[in-house]
Amino acid sequence: MAFRGSGQRTSRSDIIAKKMNSEERHIFSVLVENRFGVLARVAGLFSGRGFNIDSLNVAETHDRSISQITLVTHGDTQIIEQIYHHLNRLIDVIEVTDLSTDTHVERELVLIKIATDNPQKRTEILQVAEVFRGRVIDMKPASLVLEITGDEGKLKAAIDIFNTYGILELARTGKIAMLRGSES
Repeated sequence: MAFRGSGQRTSRSDIIAKKMNSEERHIFSVLVENRFGVLARVAGLFSGRGFNIDSLNVAETHDRSISQITLVTHGDTQIIEQIYHHLNRLIDVIEVTDLSTDTHVERELVLIKIATDNPQKRTEILQVAEVFRGRVIDMKPASLVLEITGDEGKLKAAIDIFNTYGILELARTGKIAMLRGSES
């Protein structure tokens, strides 16, 4: 426990909450040479310095020799600047963009397998899925699998609602993002 100036104690949870409120979430788009070991070096940069990756997505771009890494992390201004500069120093990195500093679009995808043990429950689930613009991608007598895309808030809301119906399994992608408009 720490003491406040007024003589009141500050609990560990108060300190952690204050630290989390001072940290910002950032989305980095990192263009890299499409070679083995590049992702390991990026991940090693984070783990070696005690930074956390909240979300990670990697795929080839339209140019097969280049991959795009979209990663979400958090930290105060100093940590975010360190991450940006360290990423730029890696050999196979072509370009680093902090998408959080500009107007961008972002999406995630979630697959949710839900128990459907009676026809009425199945009908309700399908109606709720429509609200989230979800698609049924597999249906069996005792379960169905939904695909839902959207931002983090939409997916959290869908997961919260479908939890009441009995989620059997859930798989979620990392965030993908890009700048809006003609910017590159």
